[in-house]
Amino acid sequence: MNFFSENILFIPCYTLIGGLFALLWSPGVIRKTGSRPAGYINILMTSFAFIHSVIALSQIWDNPSQELRFSWLEAAGLNISFDVQISAISVGALALITGLNVLCQIYAIGYLEMDWGWARFYALMGFFEAGMCGLALCNSLFFSYVYLEILTLGTYLLVGFWFAQPLVISGARDAFWTKRVGDILLLMGVIAIYPLTGSWNYTDMGNWAQTANINPTFATLLSLTLIAGPIAKCAQIPLQLWLDEAMEGPLPASILRNAIVVAVGAYVLIQLQPLLMISPITSTVVIAIGAITAVLSSLIAIAQIDIKRVLSYTVSAYMGLVFIAVGSNHPNTALLLIVIYAVAMALLYMSIGTIIISNITQNITQLGGLWSRRPISGISFLVGTFGLVAFPPLGAFSILPRLGNELLATQSWLFVVLLLVNALTAFSLLRAFSLIFLGESKQMTVRSPEVLWAMVLPMMILTGVTLHLPLILEQFNLIDFDIKLGIFFTLSTLIGGGLGIIIYSKKAIDETITIIPEFIRNFFAYDLYIQDIYKVTIVGIVNFTAKLAYWFDKYIVDGAVNLVGLSTIFGGQALKYSTSGQSQLYVLTILLGLVFVSIIFGLTK
Repeated sequence: MNFFSENILFIPCYTLIGGLFALLWSPGVIRKTGSRPAGYINILMTSFAFIHSVIALSQIWDNPSQELRFSWLEAAGLNISFDVQISAISVGALALITGLNVLCQIYAIGYLEMDWGWARFYALMGFFEAGMCGLALCNSLFFSYVYLEILTLGTYLLVGFWFAQPLVISGARDAFWTKRVGDILLLMGVIAIYPLTGSWNYTDMGNWAQTANINPTFATLLSLTLIAGPIAKCAQIPLQLWLDEAMEGPLPASILRNAIVVAVGAYVLIQLQPLLMISPITSTVVIAIGAITAVLSSLIAIAQIDIKRVLSYTVSAYMGLVFIAVGSNHPNTALLLIVIYAVAMALLYMSIGTIIISNITQNITQLGGLWSRRPISGISFLVGTFGLVAFPPLGAFSILPRLGNELLATQSWLFVVLLLVNALTAFSLLRAFSLIFLGESKQMTVRSPEVLWAMVLPMMILTGVTLHLPLILEQFNLIDFDIKLGIFFTLSTLIGGGLGIIIYSKKAIDETITIIPEFIRNFFAYDLYIQDIYKVTIVGIVNFTAKLAYWFDKYIVDGAVNLVGLSTIFGGQALKYSTSGQSQLYVLTILLGLVFVSIIFGLTK
């Protein structure tokens, strides 16, 4: 029965239909039932999408990829088609997206139990998920850009869900405008590449790139514009500030955004990888941005006291590793990194969400001693942590050594970067674990009731998936274990994680940070002062330009207009005294005018 594999294109429609149905409760068209049916309908439709994806994946796993092309617009010299690629990778991405979305929406039942905006939230989640599913299937750079814009809009609306709060408004605005920077540059690249390739199809562009013979400078500029969008979407330095500000939205949406949406940006980068090969400089830039972001974001995460900010900078750091894999021409390893990252990061966010909603704080210095009260959340946090770093036998233990082995032969210094980032990530996450779950109870943690089943159930399911993910990947022959290099990565995990537990499990945070000079702590705690640099440079230039334009408009443009007006008024006032109705005065005025003009022309000669 090939019904599911033959109708894969319908998968994005499930959640879109669920979102449209949810809108019936949003403006109050349906009032008697309350808004909860909107959530239940959306969860049901997303479950259908997940089941469809899993069955279709099992049916097409061994089949070659299939490309479908639907003509959308034909004009003079322009042919825009909607291209779809159905392959094990794209359908696997659908299964990952829809599976995590089902768990996030069930989780939202508990997290948003008392919220009045269920219908609007679930409608936005359906819209959000449909955009991600469409992007996973898309094989066109043009429509990939369109889907990225849909996701940017969805991010803005979900971050601004609680729009009555000033921090929420600023967070949504900053996330939107920061992504606009990358999107505008990406759009420039999308437009510039079409005359060269004659197509926006990824396969066609990849074939063109193999034999492309264009100016090296233009090739570099073109490929740099193409990576600008993924840089912003994946929160890479210097466009990383939006991610932690976007955490002001509902946490279930943050789970999906930080686990999947940023990974979708990396997915677009992987599809663009053949085009990046036309310029060695661009590949170097991708590796440099990934390495710098991975190291610095890991250090910034260690300096944070807000658990959401700790995880958001860990997201940036891990996406930096994906950039390294793509820039070094290892796209398959990058895809596996995205899979293990998405599952482990979603679990980490679910575990800290159960703490935040019960203890009404996300400041880890105000937490502590929760292990005895919240063991399920603690176990989930540990599983998510060890699933993200190289700890046998969990997922990253097979993927990070594989990437390290691929890098050793060509760029051995990146192997050191991988070990360092792995150790710093383990230190950062186990530092947070120690401050939240170990030590003595504090005022905010004396009472910490267990959360609703709707939050615990998806968290436990995801814990099981994280533990069994290596077995699942091994069944599909996607991973193998490099024991020799795995030892190095395991040691880096043990060193980093061990130091995090030893330093922070017993002492108060104020005692542990005194060993680091204050200026270094502040440098990383305040995000490398990038926001201040933006204020002095970009914001300062914009303000100066705006003031200069205001001055020019007020004194030059308005001054010229006002001068003409005053001259007219003065001339009219002067002429009214010579308007007596006597013809001889009119003749005299004309003669004086002619004399005046003659004198002027005489002087000019």
